[in-house]
Amino acid sequence: MDQMEAPIVDVSHVGAIDFTANGAEAESFKHRVDDIFVQVDKLEQRVNEIEQFYSSASKKQGNASKSGSGVKDKEKHVPSMKKQQQEAALREAAAAKRMQELMRQFGTILRQITQHKWAWPFLQPVDVEGLGLHDYYEVIDKPMDFSTIKNQMEAKDGTGYKNVREICSDVRLVFKNAMKYNEERSDVHVMAKTLMAKFEEKWLQLLPKVTEEEKRLEEEEAEAQLNMQLAEEAAHAKMARDLSNELYEVDMHLEELREMVVQKCRKMSTEEKRKLGVALSRLSPEDLSMALEIVAQSNPGFQATAEEVDLDIDAQTESTLWRLKFFVKDTLEVQAKSSASLGATNNDNTNNHNSGNKTNNINNANNKRKREICNAIAKTNKKNKKPAS
Repeated sequence: MDQMEAPIVDVSHVGAIDFTANGAEAESFKHRVDDIFVQVDKLEQRVNEIEQFYSSASKKQGNASKSGSGVKDKEKHVPSMKKQQQEAALREAAAAKRMQELMRQFGTILRQITQHKWAWPFLQPVDVEGLGLHDYYEVIDKPMDFSTIKNQMEAKDGTGYKNVREICSDVRLVFKNAMKYNEERSDVHVMAKTLMAKFEEKWLQLLPKVTEEEKRLEEEEAEAQLNMQLAEEAAHAKMARDLSNELYEVDMHLEELREMVVQKCRKMSTEEKRKLGVALSRLSPEDLSMALEIVAQSNPGFQATAEEVDLDIDAQTESTLWRLKFFVKDTLEVQAKSSASLGATNNDNTNNHNSGNKTNNINNANNKRKREICNAIAKTNKKNKKPAS
């Protein structure tokens, strides 16, 4: 029975590396490998974050191009994310101050309307019960009056109006409710219609300033979004550069460990090489191709994908031979478990005989390349085999 050492990740028991003479050295090696694993996990998380950002940014750019955004990408210095947040806070404060001024001017219009001699029915909420208006709430969905509007304009708890158009909408609602509930020829209906016309006339005088402010806010918001996007891209670009440098350092550490392993590898015996050749011949075509890729990694001139491959085991480096040995051991263990599971399944499904024949035909076709590849291995085994005494 072939004897195979433990997997290479268990560095303290690997027969390929002679660490037995120095336990401290083996422990140091394990710690370095563990540190690299931890570092790689963190790098992988950051790489995923960068990939998600650029994937999301690509979709946003596509949507922006379809919508025909008028914002142009300018060549300029991109402030940091923190600077962007500070500027956003200042911009919002300035916009709020300008809106407060518009609301103050709107308040002047509101006072002129409420001081009109016909405004008294609309100054306070409708006394539904006192006037016996039992169907009022069936007709009117949202009651409104000028005292409610004034209270909300003066609110300091954050529940007040944020935009002058919100106040305009509620003023109109006062008159529309009155016109809706009262008949067209009634005094209240006529009073509401007259005051609404006066209000619309004065609102048209303020509207250009409101429109100008809304346009300014839209442009500032678009520019802020662009600057924020550029700042995020700059931050992720820096993260990508840092990742590249850290990945280079990891590669250097891995190269150091590889050199350490190469230096510590003991020479594989002729019998071990023979057993390795036999084990290689037992691999599936796919696994055998992976094994040949291991050979190609240390031998650039080796054609791992050729139809026929001449693999001279004696010509391989010790590190390559041991890598092959560990790969073959793990692969054959998995292959044996799969075969056992497949055998149990076949026993429980005896009616699948025809399907099994088709599978065998496919396997026979796949094994053609395997036999071609293994010809050279068999030659090597034959050369390494000792003559009978």
